[in-house]
Amino acid sequence: MTSVAATLIANIISIFILDALFSNIYFATTGTLILFAIVLGIVNMFIKPILKLLSLPFTILTFGIFSLVVNALVLMLAFKFTPNASIASFGTAFWASIVLGFINSFVMKLFQK
Repeated sequence: MTSVAATLIANIISIFILDALFSNIYFATTGTLILFAIVLGIVNMFIKPILKLLSLPFTILTFGIFSLVVNALVLMLAFKFTPNASIASFGTAFWASIVLGFINSFVMKLFQK
């Protein structure tokens, strides 16, 4: 069950856990958190592939490590597009994107079973 709805629910759960883990991430309401999950999905779908293509030389030079920077930039961009949601710094976005990747893959595995 990897439909759009399942992915959205997994993202909402993952972001909720991420919000609990990081004190530098702020969502005003639960509705803001849900809106952020939608915005993050849209940014991942449309903007992230362009950023990955543009950063491909840096990603190759750093043996893939630069893709972590791209993930952090995508997360920060989603925060910029979401009203009443904020993240403190790029460092927080960097570590949060790594943790979000682990949490999201774990939650998606739960939906597949």
